[in-house]
Order: sequence, then C-alpha cells, then structure tokens
Amino acid sequence: MISQPSRHCTVELQALPSRIGQVRRILSAQLRYWHQDPLIDQAALGVTELLTNVHQHAQPDKLCTVEIELLLDRLTVSVHDHDPRLPEVQDVDPTATCGRGLAMIAAVSESWGVRPDGESGKVVWFTLPATSPAVAQPVLPPYEPPRETTRRHTVAPLDERRPEHAPARSAVAG
Repeated sequence: MISQPSRHCTVELQALPSRIGQVRRILSAQLRYWHQDPLIDQAALGVTELLTNVHQHAQPDKLCTVEIELLLDRLTVSVHDHDPRLPEVQDVDPTATCGRGLAMIAAVSESWGVRPDGESGKVVWFTLPATSPAVAQPVLPPYEPPRETTRRHTVAPLDERRPEHAPARSAVAG
C-alpha cells in the first residue's frame, strides 16, 4: 500500500488581534495550495476562535503555535499555548456576547478536543474531512470543424476585395 505523505505547516505567533488575521490568510493560502479550498471558511473560523481564546484567556503569555496538517482524508488544525488550564464548553445565556467559541468549533468540525501539553500548556485541536483534490482536466478549445491540410493561395479580383473602412468616430461628446 502506498501512503500519502503528510502535509504540514507550523506558525508561531503572539495571539494578538492583528496577528489572528495574518494566520487566517496563511491558513487560506496553504489550503488553496493543497487544493482544499472548500475547507477554508470552516478552518478560518475554527482557528480564529482558538486564537481568540488564547488572546483572552491564556496565562502567563500569549505565545502559541498553530499547526495545520493534512493527512490522508483529514485536516487537523491545532493551537498549542503555555496555559495548562483546559477549556470547557459552557452553557451561555442567549444574550451573552462571548462564550460560544468551543461550541462553534464543535458545530463546524468533524471532531475536536483538548489535551495537556507537557508540564505547562495545552493543545486545542479540531479536524475537518479533507476534500479529494480535483483531477485536472485538459482545457480543450471550442469545437472547430476540421481545416484543410493543404493551403491554396488565391487573390480575389479587385472588385471583390473589402472596401476601405470608414474613419473612426467617437461616441463621446466634445
């Protein structure tokens, strides 16, 4: 059995709002490169939520690593930070303006989870089912009737030649 090699991308950053947008652009470009365009919106939403959680909650710092891995039929996006506290999905009031990040990740992903990472830190991850890359089809020209393989060169009599074009006129006033 021939196995597909893993495709992997890692970005280290400080989870600041300005950097979150940059990571979304990197993730989108990487997924386009891997021909996984249909996953861009879900993956961008998920990584935005995970990085926002690091920005809002992680202690002692906001340093983190985002890993994107495409292996066989699954895309895994994970965020490693230095805070050992594990997040939990919470019941929130319908009028609350925050607290739904992990619930959104659960809703848009195939699976998700959290695990401790060494003595001080954790990894929060989610997976999406990968799309199979489209097989490139050759671009065919529009149908044209067969052309003659021999060329004949004839000169039309003067009276059958095209008349000279009228001078160009502008439709713009002035």
